[in-house]
Amino acid sequence: MSLVGIIANPASGKDIRRIVAFGSVFDNQEKVRIVRRILLGLRAAEVDRVAYMPDYYGIVERALDGLEIDLRVERLQFPTHADQRDSTAAARLLRERGAGCIVTLGGDGTNRVTAKESGTVPILPLSTGTNNVFPVMIEGTVAGLAAGLVATGRVSVSDGTFRSTRLEVLVDGLLADIALVDAVVCDDPFLGSRAVWKTETIRYVFLNRASPDSIGFSSIGGMFELLKPEDPRGICLELGKGGRTVTAPVAPGVIESVGVARQSTLSLDEPSPIRFRPCVLALDGEREVEVKKSQEVSVRVAARGPVVVDVRKTMAAAMTSGELLGQ
Repeated sequence: MSLVGIIANPASGKDIRRIVAFGSVFDNQEKVRIVRRILLGLRAAEVDRVAYMPDYYGIVERALDGLEIDLRVERLQFPTHADQRDSTAAARLLRERGAGCIVTLGGDGTNRVTAKESGTVPILPLSTGTNNVFPVMIEGTVAGLAAGLVATGRVSVSDGTFRSTRLEVLVDGLLADIALVDAVVCDDPFLGSRAVWKTETIRYVFLNRASPDSIGFSSIGGMFELLKPEDPRGICLELGKGGRTVTAPVAPGVIESVGVARQSTLSLDEPSPIRFRPCVLALDGEREVEVKKSQEVSVRVAARGPVVVDVRKTMAAAMTSGELLGQ
């Protein structure tokens, strides 16, 4: 029996960048409507079961209210904390249960913590956060269809997904954390509000994807070159004077001129040491790792990132095979 997981983050789209920048608040009721359409898409793709992460707003429960649908839907059972630990725990349980796909609703941060435990289970990331480089803006109905096609095997993983790289942070030689888009070295030694939006506090930007149409710090690298998430390399930017100035959208509504003193390429699995200490590393837009002066820290790009559903590829594969055509 096919199983699809849903991890809908009720806190995504609500951080401090609504105050210090011009980010929109993503309403939880809109997430309810999206999940409702996802469920209908999943059933149309002949998915049998859905398991979901519990949350304080009850997104999936509200989506099911009044919805007549032939799906076995269950709430994952684990001690909840109403923070990012819940997404990680839910991903682990879904992986252990053999889920064929995990649909996430959130931003880069939600997907980062989900990817820590998703393993090789494909993730279909829907954008409902602040910085949305990893997740995509796709209609929920189509997302449900695509997730269902992959989960049931009607579209193969090889035809409908790709494997992203990831950035790995090493502290004293041990893996401390990961990022799916960017790892930023800040000279501010405190976590504070976690969200990062001021470029004057940033010394280095490590990227495993970059595009000129991105938002956030990956857009800085995107003004130099295009780096796809599946490309087996990364980029390191040292910010400062003496190089080129880049105009980039570093946060919603915030466009800054950023000095890039040096640009270098990161090869797979080759750690790039960070000499600037103490510091804080922000991962996918949020301060996460505090580094003391006595600690050794480095960043490397690895091919061990999450498997990601490409909705357009999946639907094109279904069209080619005739999976959604009647007799």
